[in-house]
Amino acid sequence: MVATCNVLNLAQPGRHFYDGQEPYSTTEFERKTGWLGERFRALNADVIAVQEVWDEQALRAAVARSGLQYGTVAVPGAENGPGQIGAQGTPRVGIVTRLKVESLESLHHFPPAAVVQVPGLGPHTRFERPPLVATLRLKHGQPLCVITAHLKSKRPKFLEDASGKVSEDTADPAVQALGSLRSLIMRASEALALRLKVVELLHRTRLPLVLMGDLNDSPHSVTTQLIAATSQVAYDKGARDNALFSAWDVQGESALRRDVAYSHIHQGYPEVLDQVLVSEEFVATSRGAIGDVRRVEVFNDHLFEGRDRSRSDHGFVRALLRLQLPDAPLAAPTAGV
Repeated sequence: MVATCNVLNLAQPGRHFYDGQEPYSTTEFERKTGWLGERFRALNADVIAVQEVWDEQALRAAVARSGLQYGTVAVPGAENGPGQIGAQGTPRVGIVTRLKVESLESLHHFPPAAVVQVPGLGPHTRFERPPLVATLRLKHGQPLCVITAHLKSKRPKFLEDASGKVSEDTADPAVQALGSLRSLIMRASEALALRLKVVELLHRTRLPLVLMGDLNDSPHSVTTQLIAATSQVAYDKGARDNALFSAWDVQGESALRRDVAYSHIHQGYPEVLDQVLVSEEFVATSRGAIGDVRRVEVFNDHLFEGRDRSRSDHGFVRALLRLQLPDAPLAAPTAGV
């Protein structure tokens, strides 16, 4: 069972994280970690990909409130301890898992092929929120790669002066359009850099891979397809080798699908921003399948409970995946993670 959760600015009480936003009081922090603990307990996932964490210690507190046992709670770049003061400038992504962790790698810099020029900003060379690549091992020995990602938002990117103050007229429609273009270019270059990593991991391998997180765009958007390249499969069956597929589209229990699968509401419009993408190893109809996606669920009822920063403004997505036991014949029953 895997899940992705944008936890909305999870930080320690009294800790400043964004200009214009008050730190959490102790009461607010207790309410937020308690709410998240309840959500984590309901999800009961073996792997949780988390986004918008400022303090790893705060995530540990929320996981503890769930009452569940997890061997690994990690948010690289947001650690707390001697000489460590949590994330700075922007929140980070992390992972919570019961599975054995063999390696964790944060992707900071783009490969040269993904570097682009952003109008007014110059070359865009690194992720604002570094994706986390985790190599995991299931209890029967099967490897699993999980990538947690949180791409650049659609919010306009305005130019700033040396002191960090916005130096453009944000009320000017032309400036707003240019700011949106900057954000799109930045998100697209992040998607390309992530795509290159996916190809590196999947090309001519049988590695089962799951990419989860807040991609800040819909499953069929250009930026999501930059990462997944699912549309290529229609023209080139060989493209399955390094394509990613929406877990929602390839799940086996089609009767459980719902028309309310959105994970975010923006100005009254439902959107699917939080996604679970899987490699062909989880696509039952693929010749390279060694598992499948049984079902996908979206936990979004709290989006109607009003705006309150103790809750998340994103729905949480959970997928039940299965992988065959080691050395099992292809037709044998698969085993749940």
